[in-house]
Amino acid sequence: MDINFPVSEKKLLALRNKMKYLGILESDLDESFTRGSGNGGQNVNKVSTAVRLNHKPSGEEIKCSVYRTQGLNRYKARAILCERIELKKLGKGSTQGSKISKIQKSKKDKLRKLKKKLVQEAEVQNREIDY
Repeated sequence: MDINFPVSEKKLLALRNKMKYLGILESDLDESFTRGSGNGGQNVNKVSTAVRLNHKPSGEEIKCSVYRTQGLNRYKARAILCERIELKKLGKGSTQGSKISKIQKSKKDKLRKLKKKLVQEAEVQNREIDY
């Protein structure tokens, strides 16, 4: 079954290739629609634009109501599912995993530098008290 979303052909092709690479089949997905919440006014309250996507083999469940249209939410839910499964399968080797590990490393470096600075300041205060 070929599903189209209101996105460019380039994005649609990239999503299909990623799903194929990760082994995600449309037949493995349970998709249901609910009313969203938040900004959007009357449209959000009347129309079921939020998408709940359940991937049976992995047990991943995604609820997406980022956009005001159902088609874009369906696309985004599948993109999020691909990211999560890629992170599970490939771990730090995935693009998302490498971004996460890079952020974690920079946070550790900042914390290490901050601790070093606090220790130096404490030593300076101790020296000033001794005089």
